[in-house]
Amino acid sequence: MIIDFHTHTFLSDGGNSPIELIRLAYANGYSVIGITDHVSYSNIDYIIGAATRDCELAERFWEIKAVPGVELTNIPAKSINELAKYAKENGARLVVVHGESIAENVEAGTNYNAVNSDYVDILAHPGLITPQEAKEAARRGIYLEVTCRGGHCLTNGHVVKIGREAGAKFLIDSDSHIHKNLYTGDMQARVAKGAGLEENEIREIFDVNAKALLKKLGY
Repeated sequence: MIIDFHTHTFLSDGGNSPIELIRLAYANGYSVIGITDHVSYSNIDYIIGAATRDCELAERFWEIKAVPGVELTNIPAKSINELAKYAKENGARLVVVHGESIAENVEAGTNYNAVNSDYVDILAHPGLITPQEAKEAARRGIYLEVTCRGGHCLTNGHVVKIGREAGAKFLIDSDSHIHKNLYTGDMQARVAKGAGLEENEIREIFDVNAKALLKKLGY
């Protein structure tokens, strides 16, 4: 079964409604999907509420865990802990931070502030993450993302190398913005292999890391 904690809907810049994306993910073989639209203070309350309602609807009728969350995106780096705390206190089960991808001009210090927050669960596409940042992610139990998203995926190999040396834990997410970008078949494992992860590490991601995060989130 496919486990993917990072997707987007038309609540931000995606192409599907939350319930539609969840349904099509379920049809693709997903057992877990995170609905994590881009937020700041301008839209965070609305998005948490809307995503939560569709996630609850999906779980009533389909055998899929649909996790309502947010992705803190291009906010001031020093505000990450504040907004992550706000998101958790106001109903977001999952908090992802849009990391310093080389595909975008993300503010320097975003990775550092994300891995130093007690309220962040995943650092998405962290680009040229430093050893010190990876060690802090490992210490706090913040997962580093390996992704298939165009542009963001260019540093997967670096993320795996630095993260592995630091003892950090990985997840393999899609950062899907439309149902056509969702994982199918064995593509998730193939993306992991392409990033340099070994078979035992890939098994650990699904058998240990994903389950540990779900437990942390209350599932």
